[in-house]
Amino acid sequence: MAKKSVVWTETAIKQRREILKYWTIRNKSTNYAEKLIVLINERIKLISQNPDVGKPTNHLDTREAAMGNFSIYYKNIDTQIIITAFWDNRQDPKKLLKLLKK
Repeated sequence: MAKKSVVWTETAIKQRREILKYWTIRNKSTNYAEKLIVLINERIKLISQNPDVGKPTNHLDTREAAMGNFSIYYKNIDTQIIITAFWDNRQDPKKLLKLLKK
C-alpha cells in the first residue's frame, strides 16, 4: 500500500500545540514534549503507511490511534489522512464528542 499524505486540521494543530505547551510549562523543560513529538511522528508515519491501523470509532469514517494518554483521531480519505483531533485522554470525553461531530 502506498504511503498517504497527512493533513492536520486547524483544530488538531491547536490541540497538539496546547498539549506540548502545557507539558513544557508544567515540567519546566522541553524533554517530555520532545519525546511526545517523536511518538506523534512515529504514529503518524504508521498511520500513513497503514490507514486501517487505528480502531474504528462511533463517528463516521473516524479512526482512533491510541498512544498511552493521548489519541490521534483521523479520517482516511482517498489519498490523504486527515488528522481531526489530537486528544489527551484524561480530558472530559464530552468535549471530544463535540469535536468529532463537527
